[in-house]
Parts: sequence; C-alpha cells; structure tokens
Amino acid sequence: MLYTNGLLYLGEGEFRRGHVVTRGTRIDSVAFDHAPLAAADEVVDLQGGTLLPGFHDAHVHPLTAGLHLLGIDFASVHDRSEYLRIVAEYAAAHPDAAVLTGGGWFGDVFPGGFPTARDLDAVVSDRPVVLLSHDAHGVWVNSAALAAAGIVATTPDPEGGRILRDAAGEPTGVLVEGALSLISHLRGDPDSATLIEALLAAQHRLHSVGVTAWQDAAVGVSDLGPNALPVYEELDRRGLLTGRVVTALWWDRGRGLEQIAELEAIRDRLRGSTRLDGGTVKVMVDGMVENHTAAMLEPLTGTDGDHGITFIAPEDLQRLSIGLDAAGFQIHFHAVGDAAVRSCLDALEATRVANGVSAHRHHIAHLDVVDAADAPRFAEVDATANVTALWARTDEEIVTRKLPLLGEQRARRHFPFADIANSGARIVGGSDWPVTDPNPLWSVRTAVTRTGVPEDPHAIGTAVLTEPLLSEQALPLGVALDAYLSNAAYINRLETSTGALRAGMLADLVWVDRDLREIDALGSARVRRTVVGGETVYEAD
Repeated sequence: MLYTNGLLYLGEGEFRRGHVVTRGTRIDSVAFDHAPLAAADEVVDLQGGTLLPGFHDAHVHPLTAGLHLLGIDFASVHDRSEYLRIVAEYAAAHPDAAVLTGGGWFGDVFPGGFPTARDLDAVVSDRPVVLLSHDAHGVWVNSAALAAAGIVATTPDPEGGRILRDAAGEPTGVLVEGALSLISHLRGDPDSATLIEALLAAQHRLHSVGVTAWQDAAVGVSDLGPNALPVYEELDRRGLLTGRVVTALWWDRGRGLEQIAELEAIRDRLRGSTRLDGGTVKVMVDGMVENHTAAMLEPLTGTDGDHGITFIAPEDLQRLSIGLDAAGFQIHFHAVGDAAVRSCLDALEATRVANGVSAHRHHIAHLDVVDAADAPRFAEVDATANVTALWARTDEEIVTRKLPLLGEQRARRHFPFADIANSGARIVGGSDWPVTDPNPLWSVRTAVTRTGVPEDPHAIGTAVLTEPLLSEQALPLGVALDAYLSNAAYINRLETSTGALRAGMLADLVWVDRDLREIDALGSARVRRTVVGGETVYEAD
C-alpha cells in the first residue's frame, strides 16, 4: 500500500513531503519529496494531510470509559441541568435497571464545587444512582444509594477516603477516593457480555483518534471499576483486540510485597500474547487537589492545616519500589501533589541505591504540582514525566476549584512541563480518558499553547481559550507530538517496532486530514484512517 501526496511526520518536530509503502504488517520504504513512486496494489492519496506513526496513550482507562459510553455519559455536556436531563432520560429508558450508573460530571457546575444527593433525588428517587466524577476520584449518589449502602452521619471515613458532609455532619451525596469502596457493591460488575461490549466501544473510540497502542493505567481489582484483565484476555483470545496494550497491574495498598509473586504470574501468562504486556505495575500515591486528597508539602490554601492524603507512606513506597524494580517491573506512579511527586522521586532514588541503575523505565503520571527543587530530579533518577497535557489550561474547573487551594506561590508550579523537559527528562503523554478526551491532538495543542481547545465542550469561558496557563511552561510542537509517539512507544516497550516512520517498523499508522504544523488546526483536525500492523482498524465516513 502506497501513502502519498502529504506530509510525513519524522519525529523531533520534522515534517517532510514524501510517501510511505507498507507491505504486509510492516513499513517497506519511506521516500521524500520528488522520489519516484513505488508500485503498489493500492494508493492512498493523503490529500495534503499528515501521515504519522500510530499514537500511544501512556495513561488511559478504556474499560471505565467504555462503560460510560454504554451508560449515563456526560462527556458531551458541561452543565448541571443537562446532567440531570441525561439522568432522567436514561432512567426513563431503563425502567428495569436496579441501579443506574455512569459518570463524567465536573464539580465546577455546582454551587460550592460539588453536587448533592438532593440534586439527583429530584429526577430519580426510587432506586440508587451512582455516578463517577470525570476524574474517577469521586462518586455522586442519590439518597437511595446512601440508604442502600447504609451511609449515615455516624459512618466513619474509611482509610484513604472521605464522605463529604454538611454542617450537621450528614452525608451530602459525594464520596471521594477510598470511600468509593462503601458503594462498590451497589455498582457491582457488569456481566461479561457488557464488559466486552464496553471495551470494544472504547477500543473503537481510541482508534478513531489515531491511538494504536496504550497503557491501561489500572488493571486489576480496585475501587476504580471492574477488572479489565479478563476482558482483555478474552478479546485477545477471540482475535478482537486490535490495539497493543500494556496492562498496568494494580498495586493493592492494603497488602504488602507478597503480592509481587502474583503479579509475576500474570506477567508470565501474558508473555504468550502478541497484544498484551503485563510488565508494569500501577501505584497510587495520592488523589487530586480538588477533593483535598492530593498529598501536599504545605497545607492547602484556605484550610485548617489540610495537607491532603498520602495513600502510601514514603518508607513503604521506597520498600515496594525496590521490590518491584528488583522483580523487573516498570512502575507507573500516580502523583498529583508536590509531596507525592517528591515521595516518588525519593523512592526511585532509593531504588537506584539498592538495585543499581534500572532498565525498567519507571514513570510518574499527572504531576499537577512539582516543587522547583524536584523538577531536575526527574532526569537525575531517569524518571519519565507522564503528563496529562489537556489539563494545563485555565478552565473553570481549575480556576474555581483548584487554584484557590494551591494559592499564588504553588500556582506558579502548576504543570511545569517545560521545566522538567529542559532538565533533560523524557516527556510522555496520557489522556486519562474518561477523565478528559482521548484525542492526542487536543492534548498536543494544549501542551503547545497552554490554552483550551475550542472544540472541547469542557473548555468553558473566554479565558480558557485566550489566557495561557503559565505560557513559559509550553512545550515545542515536536516535544509534544513525540510524547504520544516515540517517547510513549519507549515507555510501552515498543520503541523498536512502533513510534516512527522507518522501513522495518510495524505499519501502525494514522492519517490526519490537516497540515499539523498549523497549531490552530490541531483542534479541528480529523483522523481519516488508523492502521495497526497493516490492517485498517478505523476509517472515517
């Protein structure tokens, strides 16, 4: 197959006109400018668009996202009344559903930053409603759900979680972090057919935005949702898994190093697959700023000494990191607050002392707040920064709920991508979908401009589109693109076969309909075709 009449993205910000020939599963040749066209069975006219290697998403939650697509899904709206309309319509369409589930709500559309059970009771009062927040760190429930779970004023906050309460101590209808476990039995796990349908729907959505490989950031039994591992394995067995998937196996914070043997058994089992890789472990170190669950070096502004929540004590994090590294696992840390980031860097430093220089490509995800002293340490301990670039903008959620908690000084350390990159560290990109949209081009545009994407329904207000969030932390286009291409392929242990347009590489390709050197075009650009191993897995209508 010959791809011609367009731009080729070659990495490190370089674009050239040229053509690519694929043969079977691999790229056969790459030629530039006016080189003679090779003979081919089929010619794809790129029509002046751009051909790139397939995108990698280094942090995503496809099964949860797919379940949202099948259930109550708020992804297309950003308004309290619209949320309630969608819930009411879904309830009317599913009268026999014992529990209504879904999610994607943003707190900034509610007075005080959080919804209440009373809001939901107005539209559904006869059965439990359980809705994950867009960030998956909280749930919004109605009074029927609180009653079914037995959550009352005297119910204590579980370890690592909080029940939000009113002035009288009564639960308001929002549970965050570890408190999600109190209602997990209400959500239950959907049946296997629904889980398969959900993961297939998510896979299709990822392919539709050019993603050909991803790291699933929470695979295992957790409060975040059903265990995706058996679903992936079933799709792989049936030949329906078209993406290349690294499963970040869930670290159970309630257990110790004895679980490493179980993780090794899963890794060994998956070695028989050409689509699944079990060599990564996901470790949650803290939560998020807006819920007061990010671990902070100094108290959150406007609180009575609230430092957030640290899920894993620093000494325990060092111990488990040394153990996982010694067992040959890559560690995928979740760290939002500056104290959590420092704890991860300290753990990797201790791992180097104990085990020597690691070859396992550890990475730290999100990095909302990084202390100035810690930015250079990423390169020093070879920690890759796994950034969620679409968050680096002045949207209403950040302006009204997050920045007031950070205060002026910490707000200057908000998503310091350029500082980390300029210190010599590797940057990779993840969407965290369904937290935010999975389109890599939207994330690239935001990383370059530090403003919102006009096409994003959650980029609300003029400021998000015109006022950059710390413009000095913007990344060059090449660095931002490579975060979803060659660098993410490296993190996914696929850099020898994907992430670049070179002869001999796997024919994982994405054709975009625009010249991607035009930054303003990144929001409206559409994927025309996505190819994995020479097979078309998505084609636009």
